[in-house]
Amino acid sequence: MLFLEVTLLVLYGLCLAFILGFSITQFQLTQLARRAYARGLPTEPPAPATWPRVTVQLPIYNEVFVVERLLDACAALDYPADKLHLQVLDDSTDETVGLVAARVAHYRARGLRIDQVRRSDRQGFKAGALRHGLELTNGEFIAIFDADFVPKPDFLRRTLPYFDAPDVGVVQTRWGHLNEYYSLLTQLQAFGLNAHFYLEQVGRTSGGHFINFNGTGGIWRRSCIEDAGGWHTDTLTEDLDLSYRAQLRGWRFRYLPQVVAPAELPAAMDALKSQQFRWTKGAAETARKHLLTVLRSNQTTATKLHAAFHLLNSTVFVAILLMALVSVPLVYVRVDLPQLKPLLQLSSVFLLAFVPLIHYYYTSWRLDKPLASGWRFAPKFLLFMSMSMGLTLHNARAVLLGWLGKQSAFIRTPKLGLINQQGTWRGRRYRTGSLLDGLTLLEGLLTLYFAFGIGAGLYLHDWGLIPFHLMLTIGYGLTFYYSMRHRK
Repeated sequence: MLFLEVTLLVLYGLCLAFILGFSITQFQLTQLARRAYARGLPTEPPAPATWPRVTVQLPIYNEVFVVERLLDACAALDYPADKLHLQVLDDSTDETVGLVAARVAHYRARGLRIDQVRRSDRQGFKAGALRHGLELTNGEFIAIFDADFVPKPDFLRRTLPYFDAPDVGVVQTRWGHLNEYYSLLTQLQAFGLNAHFYLEQVGRTSGGHFINFNGTGGIWRRSCIEDAGGWHTDTLTEDLDLSYRAQLRGWRFRYLPQVVAPAELPAAMDALKSQQFRWTKGAAETARKHLLTVLRSNQTTATKLHAAFHLLNSTVFVAILLMALVSVPLVYVRVDLPQLKPLLQLSSVFLLAFVPLIHYYYTSWRLDKPLASGWRFAPKFLLFMSMSMGLTLHNARAVLLGWLGKQSAFIRTPKLGLINQQGTWRGRRYRTGSLLDGLTLLEGLLTLYFAFGIGAGLYLHDWGLIPFHLMLTIGYGLTFYYSMRHRK
């Protein structure tokens, strides 16, 4: 029995140690980003004497609610018409096809070079569509926007000047949020994404470390794509995969936090889960594919460490899930085995891993909302952390499938054309999951499991893990609630 209890404690400590390493890298990225902002953003390079040929690729699949908005925004891009080519990579199987055809005909009649590219099947999903489209265009630079994006007219003129050296392969911009205030769910998503775009990307760029193209809202140099081997279809995050292959070959990426590409956040839990599944499983697949190569490369030790935690960031969900599951029986271990008190106190030290995360998210929140009252941060942060914990079962499953090399279909995140609090549910025609699956039921049971942990701590007068169990109960409760609510 003692062996089992010590094993639980060791497993709990190992998970916390991994989270501590991740947290320290986030703290360092925060400091790098703060210094970069203090120095001021680089001045915009002068416009090129001759604007290059640009292809704007728009990969879509069944996007009735947003495709016209996307095409209208891209048709309004302020760029020489003889140098601009719009490619609608349309793999749709519903009336989206007809909407695109009508819009393409409309803009062609006005002199815009725009094509609707259709394939006989969805082989390779988004990566396959991008690869196929590249064969049908002569663009020197390739801008990519997903269906939910609404680029501003000056996007190309503000980004292309940053390709001012032949080894610059990518220019990535910051995502904005069209519907941040639509619901609590969208507010929490924006809170988390802002930290990545305000701090992680800036910090990695400032430190000379690898960053990633975010799949949309950015531009590739065509020769960079080709030199790195083109779009591969063996991961669900083709953007992260190609980013690492390109940077390992010496291409430089630039990130522009001052240029914003507005997009719509998923407003339904099943849509959010499909997005999270794709991101977390794809990151694990990319880590499986490239981690050893990165560690064996001639990059600096700091860059290797940051790249390792970058590739392993989705694996944090596995660590949190294991730590959470073990923490409930540990309530009894803490009481029944006082001889283990020194080890338990040591494990408590690792809880300091969450302190750098507070600094990380507070810095990001301040950059995004400099005029907001400071007291608003704490509830937003605690709810975000709780919701993140509530998604650990779903995301950990995705990560493990990625590490095991299990193939999955690319399920895109459907959007409804929502802007802030405007718009309503227009049916669930693009549902990405079943009405009530086994995973959702398990999330409901875990809500009760962690609530039991709170009760056990109160009954045994052991308060150490109650805050953790409270956040887990709230997080899994919210995940289960939204999963049930958004079934309709």
